[in-house]
Amino acid sequence: MNFTRRITESFWNLTRYPMRSSFMMLGCLVGVAALNLVVGVGSAVERRLVNTVQMYFSASSILVTSGGNPFAGGPRGDGARLTLDDIEAVAFALPSIEAWDPMQVLDAVPLKTGNASATGRVVGSSDRAERVWQRGVTRGEYFDATAVNRASRVALLGATLSRTLFKGDDPLGAEILIAGAPFRVIGLLEPVGTDIHGIDRDNEVIVPISTMLRRVMNVDSIRGAKLLVRDPAQVTQVARDIKSILREHHGLASGQTDDFTVVTPVEVLKLVANTKRILFIFLPLVAAVALLVGGIVSASLMLSSVSQRTSEIGLRRALGARTRDIALQFLLETSATTVVAGVLGTGLGIVAARLIAERLSLPPSLPWGAAMLGLLLAVMIGLAAGVVPARRAARLQPVDALR
Repeated sequence: MNFTRRITESFWNLTRYPMRSSFMMLGCLVGVAALNLVVGVGSAVERRLVNTVQMYFSASSILVTSGGNPFAGGPRGDGARLTLDDIEAVAFALPSIEAWDPMQVLDAVPLKTGNASATGRVVGSSDRAERVWQRGVTRGEYFDATAVNRASRVALLGATLSRTLFKGDDPLGAEILIAGAPFRVIGLLEPVGTDIHGIDRDNEVIVPISTMLRRVMNVDSIRGAKLLVRDPAQVTQVARDIKSILREHHGLASGQTDDFTVVTPVEVLKLVANTKRILFIFLPLVAAVALLVGGIVSASLMLSSVSQRTSEIGLRRALGARTRDIALQFLLETSATTVVAGVLGTGLGIVAARLIAERLSLPPSLPWGAAMLGLLLAVMIGLAAGVVPARRAARLQPVDALR
């Protein structure tokens, strides 16, 4: 029997024993699908994380927030208070800070114009935000220092909100209601997509920070601020100085926990490294365990198959089949099962990864490396799992098998 015929017969045997083949394929299929899913979604998350970091941080950036770390999802603390006076004191005391922008945020705010309505994110910023955050307008103009000083009711509209509220009409100069208060649209923000938390940054509107604090929220605290340092080499030292000034401003005694967080590029890079370690080392290990279990199941079922097919083996030996022919038959049958499972698992994993990426508004990613690795592992596991059954089948003597 030539090699091509042996392979054809091995695949045909999958249909002869559908129940056994299904159980043999299941573990390998789940493992390969999980590997492609984890790597595919992980690659998309990594790209989103890198894009978000690039959007928030340069080598000279420092982010100060009220309460916990916004990137790590830490608690903000209800008693935590950060004010404009705090950030102004920091900027005044540290000449190495060349620019800064305060930030206050209100989520899920009702917006309306005419008969159209939407729910969006409202952000309060200063006139320096365009430079500090490196996000300008595609049309219209950014509000200036005068608008901030006067707490003017002007707004910069994101692309998603513009489409939702105006449906193709020109929003410039139009009036929108933010939480019931009228604002005039003076600019359309540059699109940036979603951030690491899955928030659509184009579904937001930016207003002057003074207007946000006085007219929209009626508070005097801010969510945080971004500061730019003149010399990137001084970022670490400036971050220490910021902590000292804010602790003094907040009257925190030695030993008391900070009620604010100072985030530097170094800490962000550590976060990225930890995320990549989880996405591309620990999670794929889970898929590898599933593949290993699938190989063990395949070997066990094929061993039981040898016992069930002793008469078939004896007949083939009696008709002239050699020991190596019998061994190769069972080896190829096991490999064929895992290869089919690997192909199906690869397709399932890629499709699932793309669906999840779309669901989470992540950039699409095709894990071709993981697909090839999954198929290679499926072949290797099939060969390894088929060794013991093949050796047992080959050792059967024709006379004993035909009894």
